[in-house]
Amino acid sequence: MKKYVVFCVIALAVCFKLTAQNKVYELYAPNKNIVITVDFAGQIKWSVKHLQTIVTSSAAIAMQTEGNKIWGKDVKVIAAKTKTVNEKIKTVAYKKDTVDNNYNELLVQCKGGYGLIFRAYNNAAAYRFFTTVKDSLFITGETAGLHLAANDTLLIPPTSDLRGGEKYTCSFEEFYTHTTAAGLNADTLGYLPLLIKLPDNKKAVYLETDIQDYPAMFIRKNKTLANSIEATFANYPAQEKLGGYSNINYMVTQRENYLAKTAGNRMFPWRVLVVSQQDKELLNCDIVYQLAEKNKIENTSWIKPGKVAWDWWNDWNISHVDFKAGINTPTYKYYIDFAAKNNIEYIVLDEGWSDDWDLNKLSDKIDLKELINYGKQKNVDLILWSTWYALAQDIEGLCSKYAAMGIKGFKVDFLDRNDQKMIVSAYEIAAVAAKHKLLIDYHGTFPPQGLQVTYPNVINFEAVRGMEWSKWSADERVPQHEVTLPFIRMMAGPMDYTPGAMRNVTKGNAKASHSLPVSQGTRCHQLAMYVLYDAPLQMLADNPTVYYKEQECTDLITSIPTTFNETIALDSKLAEYVCIAKKANGIWYVGGLNNWAERELSIDLSFLPKGNYTIEIFKDGLNAGKDATDYTVEKIQITNEGKLKINMASGGGFVATIK
Repeated sequence: MKKYVVFCVIALAVCFKLTAQNKVYELYAPNKNIVITVDFAGQIKWSVKHLQTIVTSSAAIAMQTEGNKIWGKDVKVIAAKTKTVNEKIKTVAYKKDTVDNNYNELLVQCKGGYGLIFRAYNNAAAYRFFTTVKDSLFITGETAGLHLAANDTLLIPPTSDLRGGEKYTCSFEEFYTHTTAAGLNADTLGYLPLLIKLPDNKKAVYLETDIQDYPAMFIRKNKTLANSIEATFANYPAQEKLGGYSNINYMVTQRENYLAKTAGNRMFPWRVLVVSQQDKELLNCDIVYQLAEKNKIENTSWIKPGKVAWDWWNDWNISHVDFKAGINTPTYKYYIDFAAKNNIEYIVLDEGWSDDWDLNKLSDKIDLKELINYGKQKNVDLILWSTWYALAQDIEGLCSKYAAMGIKGFKVDFLDRNDQKMIVSAYEIAAVAAKHKLLIDYHGTFPPQGLQVTYPNVINFEAVRGMEWSKWSADERVPQHEVTLPFIRMMAGPMDYTPGAMRNVTKGNAKASHSLPVSQGTRCHQLAMYVLYDAPLQMLADNPTVYYKEQECTDLITSIPTTFNETIALDSKLAEYVCIAKKANGIWYVGGLNNWAERELSIDLSFLPKGNYTIEIFKDGLNAGKDATDYTVEKIQITNEGKLKINMASGGGFVATIK
């Protein structure tokens, strides 16, 4: 949690304006494209405008504490201060080495021990509350949301997965619902990030960051204000019990009448609107990194990004071996051998290595010490899967025990909530794991909201309808979903989509299968995800037997880094196609993904320094429209003044390596 700090005062006539009535403030972005207008007359309201486009108008801002005390109504401003910041943030396990952090800020202190901070970036507007109250607080409500135009289109993920009937319990794994602001269903409960299509082809993404000691936000229709969405939150749990899926969820059966009990002297979460003129601008946005609390781990040299040979998606389904494959020591030695031969840093032992409720109870078919030692001999480290419930029983003891044994991290699953208790627990796990130099990969969890910046040992998050769904669903919306995620979900942070399927099918040919799952779209569609999807810890979802048969593709996958020195967004269009270039160690990797429509891309290579280049391209084969596994590899010579033309099949993709 951040403490309140006193800011220096800098006169910024170019970015700050106060009306004669001393009730309305205007804050401009450094390039003046975005202006935030805050009205303190009566109820605090903010508006955001991008050039001539109104993004949100007169949206109310308030917080409510016990005793029905409301911050944001009948406001008396004590002081208003401004400053400008232009700095570089050094990153850890990210898609670029440094992040430019340039903004203008307005801090308004109000009578009653509270205030607000507003920031205007060239591509975003944000605000947060702060309090300077001596005693602890019970927060009973918060007013937030957006007031939109009737025809603005929302892409919002609804929480249809209502486990146990508790509406604030969900896995955060949904397709995006498309609806106008006027037509939003009154029963829809969504979560962030969400996207708004604005006039003039502009887009806005609504998200939050630096959620510490506080619940994360859900969104619903504002029933009293037309064309508006409002925030709603899960109250603090009063009673819980095991339940839900396989009785491994910790379900809330009763909630308190408050959102959070918290310190009175603190900063509250940022509420953020990112605005783009071109879709591709959303692909390389750093706003979560810019606003989150900075890295708290002094020595990060032990945080080792990399790839993981994964067991669960492929159902331990290796073949042509002289042992019965499954959750046992010989099978995991086979995975370790595969990882070692292909320079893969980790394997994960997923569900089954231990008791789901007690991590001290190991399967009698697993010799964990033997596997750890075997992995060390092969330079392959182990990560263990755990339910949140099991790890939360003794975070310190379990982290200490398994770190001492040589385990390198936990894949923590089935959080399935974002109330204050769960947010606090996620930070606590991250902090304790960092003390013991353990990585954390959160699954069945809320989207990342800055935790990965503050504790970069939290190296990935699921919070996405990922490829695991192909084991029980053959929904044909998948390729469109996959080219939508980078514009919305990935804005929040890294995304454990778990790519790497080697059984690929064309449209209409998918079939759910637990032991032989398939992916929709082409082979190159899968390969491209290793460039496009931000994932410092990236899975290889298929089984080693299959990867051995497809060694050329395996070699490409394992050659692509998981963190980068530089990222550039190329020509892309929401829900249609996406193309990104990333550089690591002097090599550029360009990835492209397609929805079900065939298309040709012409990629401008002027982002490259002047010179001659060799490009190796994995691209859809001429017959990929019938056999999705068909691909070709070619090498061409080109200069930075040329254009790279790529044909992508239906559900297609490509990877270009440029040296």
